[in-house]
Amino acid sequence: MAVEPEHASASGRKRQQRPQKSHRDVADELRARIRSGVLRPGQRMPTQARLADEFGVERGAVRQALRILREERLLTGATQGAPPTVAPDLERSPSGLRAADGPQPTMVALAPRIAEAFAADHVEIDALCLTAVSLTLAMGEPLRQIHTDRRKPAKVDVRVLLPARDIDLAFPAPVDTASPAESLHRHWLAHRNAQVQVLRHNLRTLRATHGIEVTVTFRALPFTPPVKLYLLNRSEALFAYYRLERREQVVGQERMALYDAEGTRSMLFAFERGAGPRDTLFVEQSHLWFDALWETISSDLVAMG
Repeated sequence: MAVEPEHASASGRKRQQRPQKSHRDVADELRARIRSGVLRPGQRMPTQARLADEFGVERGAVRQALRILREERLLTGATQGAPPTVAPDLERSPSGLRAADGPQPTMVALAPRIAEAFAADHVEIDALCLTAVSLTLAMGEPLRQIHTDRRKPAKVDVRVLLPARDIDLAFPAPVDTASPAESLHRHWLAHRNAQVQVLRHNLRTLRATHGIEVTVTFRALPFTPPVKLYLLNRSEALFAYYRLERREQVVGQERMALYDAEGTRSMLFAFERGAGPRDTLFVEQSHLWFDALWETISSDLVAMG
């Protein structure tokens, strides 16, 4: 999603409250903490009162957020008067979305697939997306595994395609075309830039801390991608549609009705080389498509607005 507050709260520190957070914002924040390991398997969640106070929302919004995480099987054991716990079998669960499995939300499916990709000696990840927030969050688990000596690839190559800073975005976009879109564009750009900086820093740090050869490259596209695509180790393709919805969002000091997509909740479909002719061809064609965009119409990513 392009215009949510930056998902950098995985540190667990209480952030300055922002007005009108939705239950989906709360779910995204808590999901990030679970996936990054801040909230660990078997750990009891904070009370609804405490979460409501932290996020500046009503308890009803917290209850809806927790319900989403229970449906995603990230939480378990909720009882009358007692908070739920983080699912104790997260680390022992199957490695994630496979071609034969049904699709799951990006933030459920992507992290374990990225973690498994880091079991290779040479990790290759290509991504096409709107802001890279899902990819940045999904990197939390493999980075934690590296820092705890459970993974040690020799080389990591990451390429990311994102919309250019100076294009007219198809989304997020104001519902009222007469409304000024400049503040919304600045908000999206700040969010995109923040994810680029965090992802680049976290990966490049592996060279200094673990001697891993790391290359992280970003390029800009002259259009808004209607889909997101992740290509892992030349053998797997994960694909999702950005589904647009009308919503309201505080942008700067203005409350704005806009069309936007929640990328972290997009349903991710998996295709694996060797899983059958159709899957193999999809993976191969996805790589050809990505490489063609990278080598032709993309340009150097300019971070500042």
